[in-house]
Amino acid sequence: MTLMAGLAIYAVIWWTVLFAILPWGVVTQEESHAVVPGSSASAPAKPLMLRKVLVTSVLAAFVWLGVYYLVVASPFSFEDIPFMPAFTGKY
Repeated sequence: MTLMAGLAIYAVIWWTVLFAILPWGVVTQEESHAVVPGSSASAPAKPLMLRKVLVTSVLAAFVWLGVYYLVVASPFSFEDIPFMPAFTGKY
């Protein structure tokens, strides 16, 4: 895996994990009884984005390490999958 491929895979994993983590711990303005005039009552009262970005970065790093292991260091390959066609590069 090249450096650019590793960074691209990490970026995709990071955004996927971020979207999974965003709803964690959300308290709406309506639930906290502090609705700011001009905003939606369902808007988060305290989004805690810094904490979510840090958690996302750590979890994405662990997921990326798993992907890296499967791609580079794993003893398994495509040839181990039964009925998988041979990829010779010729059409």
